[in-house]
Amino acid sequence: MSTAATRFIEEPARSIPVSAEYDVLVVGGGPSGLTAALAAAEDGLRVGLIESRSFVGGNMTIGLPVLGFLGQKGNQIIDGLPQKFIERLRRERQGASEHRPCPLHMGITLVEPEAVKTVALEMLTEAGVDVLFYTFFAGALVENDTIRGVITESKSGRTAILAKVVIDCSGDADVAYSAGVPTEKGNEHGGMQPPTLMFCLAGVDTDALRLSIANAPPAARTYLTDFIPAEYFGQNHQFIVVGMRELMAKAKAERGLQIPNERTIIITGLKKGEVWINMTRVKGTDGTDARSLTKGEIEGRAQIDDIVAYLIGYVPGFEKAYFTKTAPFLGIRETRRIRGQYVMTQEDVLACTHFDDAIAVASYPIDIHRPADDGCTLIWCGDCYDIPYRSLVPQKIGNLLVAGRSISATHEAMGAIRVMATCMAMGEAAGRAAKISVRGNRPPADIDVGELRRQQLERGVYLRNPDGTRAGPPNRAAA
Repeated sequence: MSTAATRFIEEPARSIPVSAEYDVLVVGGGPSGLTAALAAAEDGLRVGLIESRSFVGGNMTIGLPVLGFLGQKGNQIIDGLPQKFIERLRRERQGASEHRPCPLHMGITLVEPEAVKTVALEMLTEAGVDVLFYTFFAGALVENDTIRGVITESKSGRTAILAKVVIDCSGDADVAYSAGVPTEKGNEHGGMQPPTLMFCLAGVDTDALRLSIANAPPAARTYLTDFIPAEYFGQNHQFIVVGMRELMAKAKAERGLQIPNERTIIITGLKKGEVWINMTRVKGTDGTDARSLTKGEIEGRAQIDDIVAYLIGYVPGFEKAYFTKTAPFLGIRETRRIRGQYVMTQEDVLACTHFDDAIAVASYPIDIHRPADDGCTLIWCGDCYDIPYRSLVPQKIGNLLVAGRSISATHEAMGAIRVMATCMAMGEAAGRAAKISVRGNRPPADIDVGELRRQQLERGVYLRNPDGTRAGPPNRAAA
């Protein structure tokens, strides 16, 4: 269908039935939406969560490890509900590893995608959250700069869901954008980080892989892995490999393989012999445009065969590997970001900035898969930095909160706060803020942030004192 000339039709006016009404509605069931709904429901509010797919978990279900639980000094800086979720995954389903230090990513937490789907849904239903799958957000209902609820589309038709507070955990600021909140995309040229279609191989001898790196002659170690010393692979049976640039270059030259990435990125799974591959790269994809996403899926799948040929033909341990599955959707790194009451910047991240209204602490480096080439930019701050509540509060709309990678931040700062553990921490804060907003009958922008921080600390969230030490739970009697 040609899109050269835009045509319109008139849609007849119609009455939309109200299918549900909540105190708090969460749009999107990914890492931030999961914890937002759990936090909002923790003392009896009516909480709903809508999700367009048939499962919750979002990017935790596509084969990626969860990054961000550990800080650059090796300490754990994400706690609270995200930690409880990982503990339950590990305890009940053997679906998560411990938080493992990583010289490149600071820490990695491996998760089993199918276990994530099951445990996340169990926790939500046990908390009394009304989960609605197969339901697409279609528009915001806004009156006098107040969001009354949302319009949804599903097999049941077009309906309205009303709520006192809405939390946008769509990852793309869909609700905020529809409601008229100012948003931005990409860098100064509009370029966004390219997405990846993850895929899985089985039959990999991961010990042969890691020992080939650990035992490589010293002269080879400079190119085998980026930033990760070879000794690391001699000590860890589950790991991430990032590098092997010269090996990939050799494969491209000898076999004419088309691989749009300059690095080999291999993530061991929890199952023996299973690895997930983070190497497809679809530049120019706009995650807010269905046609662009479709093109990205087509191109991402087309890239897989050459990547598999490279891995089996050149990388130690892959000699008997075989393809098993692709992720259920593209892993989107960047789309819209809101303009909120405060815009987090690269300077905030690199200066390890402390904010009086901090609701979470993060430490993941600025990690930008560059939009215009096949490379990546990584910048570490040396410690951790705060995420201010004001960055979750959008301009214009009074009873809306945003959590996840689409909070108010620059392109560079978003490259640091976009990882899953950090998004879960932001979701927990947003859910608790929404609860305080409803209980106090005041917009999220006007709540007592000191009370939010007190509740965060009482629930085990990691926050910092001005001197950088971990803040302890407050003494309410002395307050």
